[in-house]
Amino acid sequence: MTTTMSTGWTAHFDLLARYNVWATDRLLAAVQPLPDDHYRRDAGLFFRSIHGTLNHLLVGEHRLWFVRFAQGTSPRVALDAEIEPDRARLAASLREGAARWAPLIAGFAAERWDGTLDYTTMRGTAASLPFAATLAHVFNHGTHHRGQITAALTALGRTSPELDLVYFLQAQQAQEARATP
Repeated sequence: MTTTMSTGWTAHFDLLARYNVWATDRLLAAVQPLPDDHYRRDAGLFFRSIHGTLNHLLVGEHRLWFVRFAQGTSPRVALDAEIEPDRARLAASLREGAARWAPLIAGFAAERWDGTLDYTTMRGTAASLPFAATLAHVFNHGTHHRGQITAALTALGRTSPELDLVYFLQAQQAQEARATP
């Protein structure tokens, strides 16, 4: 694992990537037992349906931004055409995508963290953004959409999964304390 002495970004974002995996697992476990009429009340209400929001999370984080960080390009992704009708396949894609962030982050050198994310947009124009700040924005995007789904589950009278980063950190500390002899 590459360390970044000057910024410490690798450790910080590795923690966020692990939280991303943890939160995705808990969220999908809570969504999985929903009946069809709750899970996808109206496919036309793309950002209001739980299914649509999960698809948006998949597209935004893993099919668009992951590729930009990994390949420096903008794949042609049409959100409206990316609604995955199969719950199992959508869940598997979300889990796989979340798990891919940590190895990617581990490979970034200090110079990369301190540099820019340079990529080509879908319109073919060059774009450049601060690297670490952009990754932070991507993870904030994911947290936002997990929060939307949590609110929807609460409104449906379902037990809402605990997706708070503080809870994750406390659980991790407790696990580490148990593992220490």
